[in-house]
Formats: sequence, structure tokens, C-alpha cells
Amino acid sequence: MRTLALVGPAGAGKTTLAEALLHRAGAIAQPGSVEKGNTVSDHDALERRMLHSLQSSLLHFETAEGLRVHLIDTPGSPDFTGQALPALEAVETAIVVIDAQRGIEMMAQRMMDAARERGRDCAIVINKIDAPGLNLPLLLEQIQATFGKECLPLNLPNQGGVQDCFFNASGPSDFGSVEAAHRALVEQVVEVDAAFVDRYLNDGDVPASELHEPLEQALREGHLIPVLFTAAKSGVGIPELLSVIDKLLPNPLEANPPAFERSEGDATELVRVKADPAEHVIAHVFQVRANPFLGKMGLLRVHQGTLTKNMQLFVGHGRKPVRVGHLFALQGKTQVPIDKAVPGDLCAVAKLDELHPDAVLHDAAEDEHLHLAPLQVPTPVHGLALAPTRHGDEQRLWDVMHRLVEEDPCLKLEQSAQTHETLVYGLGELHLRMLMERLKETFKFEVKTQPPRIAYRETVSSPAEGHHRHKKQTGGAGQFGEVYLRIEALARGAGIEFVDAVKGGVIPGQYMPAVEKGVREACALGVVAGYPLVDLKVTVYDGKHHSVDSKEIAFVTAAKKAVQIAVREARPVVLEPMVNVEVQTPEAFVGDVSGDLASHRGQVTGTRAAVPGQLVVQGVAPLAELATFQTRLNALTSGQARYTLAFSHYDPVPPSTQAQLASSYKLKEDEE
Repeated sequence: MRTLALVGPAGAGKTTLAEALLHRAGAIAQPGSVEKGNTVSDHDALERRMLHSLQSSLLHFETAEGLRVHLIDTPGSPDFTGQALPALEAVETAIVVIDAQRGIEMMAQRMMDAARERGRDCAIVINKIDAPGLNLPLLLEQIQATFGKECLPLNLPNQGGVQDCFFNASGPSDFGSVEAAHRALVEQVVEVDAAFVDRYLNDGDVPASELHEPLEQALREGHLIPVLFTAAKSGVGIPELLSVIDKLLPNPLEANPPAFERSEGDATELVRVKADPAEHVIAHVFQVRANPFLGKMGLLRVHQGTLTKNMQLFVGHGRKPVRVGHLFALQGKTQVPIDKAVPGDLCAVAKLDELHPDAVLHDAAEDEHLHLAPLQVPTPVHGLALAPTRHGDEQRLWDVMHRLVEEDPCLKLEQSAQTHETLVYGLGELHLRMLMERLKETFKFEVKTQPPRIAYRETVSSPAEGHHRHKKQTGGAGQFGEVYLRIEALARGAGIEFVDAVKGGVIPGQYMPAVEKGVREACALGVVAGYPLVDLKVTVYDGKHHSVDSKEIAFVTAAKKAVQIAVREARPVVLEPMVNVEVQTPEAFVGDVSGDLASHRGQVTGTRAAVPGQLVVQGVAPLAELATFQTRLNALTSGQARYTLAFSHYDPVPPSTQAQLASSYKLKEDEE
């Protein structure tokens, strides 16, 4: 068994490569075409209209030799990184697909970094090698310069086909020496095992057929990243790639084990699961799909034990078991019913509302606190305010959006306490536009949207103290609560820290949760411009209560007002999201692109080579200045430049911007 994820930039040919592998293995009669909209993996109507993948698709096939392969075809647009990254949780090997014409693009580097961070075995496929005017030796040099000298070719182009370099010690090739490539591979592999090093030094060579174990070790340690050549559309290199998958890539027992942890309280321990079908069940939900007909569908990787239809399982630390009534393998949109799944299998279960992304399904009490180490995903910073077109549909909008947002860890849904708007945040304009299209097409829900909102935040730059006494007397019992607190700034990303330093019972213990609630409500609402407060330590050190009139609501109100008073005295600062920008552009336009970034408060940090004639301009810029960046780029480069954004950090806005945001907020407050 092999489990693979095809990752890399949009347009590199991942879907076409998947079709070619399915066809070669006999799973489909003819390979489909992205342009014709008849591929197995791009089965969604939106994907066929857009001509590229928008979500990960599960595929599988078996070869005549008995090899079972699970394949995940992932989207390559940076906006859909949240669909691609979870695939790395479910596979042994990440295959980074690179377009031979376009060279190394940002998503290739991003997905390679993520795969290495998760301990996945990695391989590189250079696709479209039949395109005219290529310089493949130069591209291989660029790959080694970018990803490391451990990127070595397992095969080389040869007269319209490819020539193996691992099992063959000599032979013809269009570029480079097969003998030299073979020697480099063997030397790289034997380095991980001292016994093989001695044999190599003494005998001059070691037969490749004897190098399976050190090869797997080299792949696990990232000491070798195989490079392979294909032209998926014409089928060149596909039989050889399938042979490499069979003979050289790891099975579930040979790859690095999944990073499971058991957490109880503050203690966390690493747990080694066994790819043994006889053990108790451990399966991980790496993605959830919202299906209006099947309800919630969970995509699973079985890590241990045997999952069977109608089995009773627990979801995480849930106390009530759920029954697996529907178990199937996915072939794109086709659901293939199966009776069981063993370690290494990727499968799906449906109609289980208890499922959620990252859930662990198990049948043993000892595994209730088991989870995988958290996946690092980009921070969503592009926002959109939503409202249903029909009055009274607000709750349904929230419910449907929650189902869609569960599919993608790079989407975030929240309700604004200040404006009572439903807000959704994503990685870019395309990300949110496709989300709205799915809402309309799949769930038949019409919404009104406001222009994207920038996710500003507020903090303070100096310590201050706040005090408020809330006293309200009515005909009956009154309300009384008094709070003294101090605030100070924390490091970026530290969040809100609440400290109870009250002594002598001046605020009884039963009211401290209400005080904390008031503090956190004030932080969520913001003070200066109506944006959430972050990176703040709030210490409550004194107060008063009344034996009759004190109530929780009084302390909530007093704490909220005290925070607002303190923040206004603490030199408040509005923060804006800064993003890393990478622009791939023809060399002739590098100066224009750099100048545009600089004129919009951006900073160019460097450039790097992409493909001959093109450079990648790297920089940092405020997200607020990039709303029209694509339009500006199109005008500057005649539509030849592409860019990606990734959240970097928060920085203070210029004083003029802060004054404008604060005055707009005050005007809104006055109107209310």
C-alpha cells in the first residue's frame, strides 16, 4: 500500500498526472481532461468552470501486481492552501509537482516546507517536459539551489521518454550522464548506513536492489528527495513513475510515524501508533465535507486497527459512541462502499454530526485524549461581512456557513459583537468568492456582502490603571460592583492574559468569573476604533462589593468600563495585518513592481530567480494597501505577473490612519 499527495502550484498538471496514473493502472478507460471538464478529481461544477482544483480529491487504484495506491489531488492556488495542507496529515509521501515551463513557484516551496515540517517523505515530479524551448538541466540546478543538494534525479529525459538512473548504472540520456546520476544516488543513499559506506568504498558500488532499507531511511530523514520527469498529458514517464511508487516509495510501516500526542491537563506525551490491523482502532479525520444530502462527511486516515461498517466508535473524548453506518472509499465524487479499512487506508464516513476536523476516532478509553500535533496553517486576513437577502434567515446563514467553514482550516467565521454582522475571513479574494459561489450553488442560499474588511486589532503601548464603580438603584434590589485594574502590553501574539490579584475578599471569589467576563468582553469590542484588543495583560487588584446589591452583571459592567478607561490612558495603538508578498514577474518589470510596493507603504526584502527571464520580488506590505494590487500589477506588467500573500505579523498603523479609524468609530457610536 502507498499513500501519496500531489501538491504544488496551480497549473503544474497535478490533476492531469492523477488521471494518467489512474489510466495506467487500469482504474479508468481513458484519462480525462481539465479543459474538457471530465476528470475524476475535478468533479465539482465550480472546478470545471474555473478549470482548476478548488478542494482536495481522494482517488485510489490497484495495479495488476497487487499494489494499492491512495492518492490525494490537492488544489494549487495559494487561496486554497487550507484544502491542500490537511492532505499531508493523511499520507506517507508528498509529491511536489513542478511545471517545467514555469519553474519553481511559491506554492511548490510552501508545500515542500510544510511536508518537511510534518516529517513526510518528499519527491519532486517535473511535469510537461515535452514543452518546447525548455532548459531542464538549468531547472534541475535551480531545484537543488532552492530545496537542497539532496534533490537528485531518479530518472532523466531520453529521446521522448525517460531513463532510470537508480537501477541502471549506465545508458543514454538527453542531458547529464546516467552513470554520474546513478553514482550520486548510491553515494547519497549509503551515507545513512556505515556498513554500506564501507561496502561502497571497498567494492566501488552497491547493487541498487540491496539498497531498499537505507533508501527508506534516507527518504525518512530527508537525506534524499527523488526528482522524476514526466509529461502527464502524453503519458511520458508515467510507467516509470508508477514503478518508483511501487519499488521505492514507503509503505505505512516504512515512513515516519504520525505525530500523535496524548494530552491530559498540562502534561503531553508522544504516542507511537502501530500500523497493525489487529490492534484497537485509531483513525484521524483530516478533512470534513459539507454535503446537503449526506450531511457531514468525514475523510479519514486509518492509522491503527481495522475499521468496519457498523462499528461503534468514540469521537475524541466524547462519552457517547457513534455507529459507522456508511463506510466507503472515494473515487472523486463516486462513493465506493467498503466493508472495512485497515492501517494506511483513506476512506470516508457520512451522516455523523459529531465529526469535526482533526477528530480522532477510537474504540479504547485510553485514546480519548489522543490527537495529532497541530497543523500550522496561514492566518486568514481577508474579511467579508455577510447578510441574508431574506429577513429571518440569519440563523440559517450562520449554520450553513459553519458547515462550509469546517471544510477549510484557513477560513474563520465569527459574529461581530459590535455590529452584529456575520464575518468570514479567508486567504484572499478568490478564496472568499468561491466560498460565496458554493453557498449559492450547493446550498441555494443568497447573501448580500459588504466590501472586504481589514482585520485591524488594538493594543496599548504603556501601562495604565482603570477604575469603575457600577451602582444602580431601582425600586427593589440594586446593582453594585467596583473594580480596580491595571493593564500592560504583552509581546505580539500573546493574546489576553487575565490575572486575579485581589486580596482580602474585597471581590468575593464567586464574582471573579464575572469580572473576567467583563474584561474579555471589553477586549473583544475594542476601545479606540472598535477592533478587538490583543496582547494585553489585565490585572485586577482591588474592588468592592455589597452584601445585598452585588450581582454578576454589576461586576461584568464595572470590569468592562474599567478596561475602557485604562486603555484610553495607556496610549492605545491600532494594529494592521502585514503580509509577506511574493510577485513573480518578467525581469523587465522588477523596478516597476518594487516601486509600486514602496509607494504603498511596502518594503522590498529581496529577489530570487524563478525561471529564465523571470524573478520573484519578495517584500512585506500592509494588507490594507493591497486591495487593488492585482489591478495595479496587470497595468504595470501587461498581465504577466502573479503574486501570493501570507500573513506575517501586526504593526501599528500610521497616526493619520488611526485618527481616521477612531473618528469613524466615534461617529458610528454617536449615531447609535
